[in-house]
Amino acid sequence: MGADSFHDQLAEDSAFLKTDHRLDTELVDKLILQLNRIYPQILTDKEASKFRNLEVPTSVRLGELLTHLQSKGDEACREFYRALHLHVEEVYYSLPTRLRLRDSLDPLRYPLNQQQKHVLNNHGPFFFMGSFSIALGLALIYYYGEAKVTGGSRALGMAALGLKKKAQEVLIWYTEETLRK
Repeated sequence: MGADSFHDQLAEDSAFLKTDHRLDTELVDKLILQLNRIYPQILTDKEASKFRNLEVPTSVRLGELLTHLQSKGDEACREFYRALHLHVEEVYYSLPTRLRLRDSLDPLRYPLNQQQKHVLNNHGPFFFMGSFSIALGLALIYYYGEAKVTGGSRALGMAALGLKKKAQEVLIWYTEETLRK
């Protein structure tokens, strides 16, 4: 997760977590139960019962839980982040430390803004339409110039092979007409 320890990250994220309204009573209970059941050495049954006391407001219980986890050490903080990621992914990805980590990624691999991402597409739709029109014009001039010299309209008859019945009939008719001339 970076150079910072999980303990340092949790200290930085604590203020955000205490004020985030997405962490309601049910989600805080899920986090507590996850830590208690999977890692009883981090959160004992007695401690879990204390943090699940519904008479205490959720923000206060969460604040006490975060302080307790920080006192337990880096491993406890890491497991809290795992539980948070598992149960409340949208909160996990909006943590200040996660946002800082995302913004500090290599700018060559992950462009900072969309403008850098589409360097070849900075001319706009009119440039594309103009280039396409020129290419189409040159292709038509080449095709019709070839038809006069080498009978290139036979290629049009061959192109009809992969088309549906009606289109095939039209192209073959056009080919036969140009050969009679």
